[in-house]
Amino acid sequence: MTTAFDLLADRILSGGAATTDDALAVLRTADAELMSVVAAAGRLRREHFGNTVKVNYLVNLKSGLCPENCNYCSQALGSQAPVLKYSWLSKDETLAQAGAGLRGGATRVCMVSSGRGPSERDIDKVVEMTSALKDAHEGVEVCACLGLLKGGQAERLKAAGVDAYNHNINTAESNHDNIVQTHTYEDRVDTIGKAKDAGLSPCSGLIAGLGETDEQLVEALFALRELDADSIPVNFLMPFDGTPYENTWELSPTRCVKILAMARFVCPDKEIRIAGGREMHLRTLQATALHVANSIFLGDYLTSEGQDALADLEMLRDNGFVILGMDQGAFDELIEEHRAKVAGRAVGGCGSACGSSCSDACGGHDEPDSPVIRRRGAGTDVAANA
Repeated sequence: MTTAFDLLADRILSGGAATTDDALAVLRTADAELMSVVAAAGRLRREHFGNTVKVNYLVNLKSGLCPENCNYCSQALGSQAPVLKYSWLSKDETLAQAGAGLRGGATRVCMVSSGRGPSERDIDKVVEMTSALKDAHEGVEVCACLGLLKGGQAERLKAAGVDAYNHNINTAESNHDNIVQTHTYEDRVDTIGKAKDAGLSPCSGLIAGLGETDEQLVEALFALRELDADSIPVNFLMPFDGTPYENTWELSPTRCVKILAMARFVCPDKEIRIAGGREMHLRTLQATALHVANSIFLGDYLTSEGQDALADLEMLRDNGFVILGMDQGAFDELIEEHRAKVAGRAVGGCGSACGSSCSDACGGHDEPDSPVIRRRGAGTDVAANA
């Protein structure tokens, strides 16, 4: 039976575009019709990306200590979340962390630092790190996420070999002042413009679950379409204890899939990345969501743990996906290497998102449903989850 969503996919595949009414209809679909939405949006995903998944890896260069008051963020001014706090990683530390992700299957390294925006000395550090990373790993993509850019900084990053710049709009312009007051929506759009003008691939997305309305979610996606973001990370709020959004639970797994499907209909040929909160909010629908999205982060996030990297890779293979740039044989070998690594670790662990990589340095875990604070990888002496 042909559904309204099949007809929408037909229209888009024929060169048309989704309207705001189309996007709202996707968000407001009954849960019983979820798979009809996924099937139709999946046609667009396969048209542009086949069965490939782009795997990205985060390196948190500088954690916490941020002067901005983004209410959702565990690193923000005023946050009492017990996250790791450290100043800049050294070049060698950055190479070690990035190398773990690349060996784990990632093709893009996202280098992130907390703060309002980089100083010229900070840009010097990232330039040096990028040069070293490109020398050590042929073909690696580098995305920088350093906050609000000043004139000339994007050009310096581009000249150093940085491929993309991430700066999320996070929410609709009409909702922006409700979630942060120390910078404006226009500040964020200006930085995306600076990155585009310098020839960097613009990466910009949103956070769902911030109290926004359906209309504001649609507003944000259409703004991203207008900005022509090449990659769109879709985050789902992680309500860290000690932040203004603690105990904020607005999302269900089906709601999250509909948001991702809406993003695919609105931006059919763009990289739609399932970002922070994937495991917590999608839960058993993670694989279903990948039939409309085409990109994930491997392993852990900036200040929270993700599911075990082996579980990420097995989920991809079990559902018929391959890593972008890797053939099936190499993908199978990668999974076997991960299995051997896991088998070589001490039996035990905490049984949470740490999987088998947990150690005494983990520090224990929060109550169920709370974000698990990252205690491994960058800024620690514990091996990364990659």
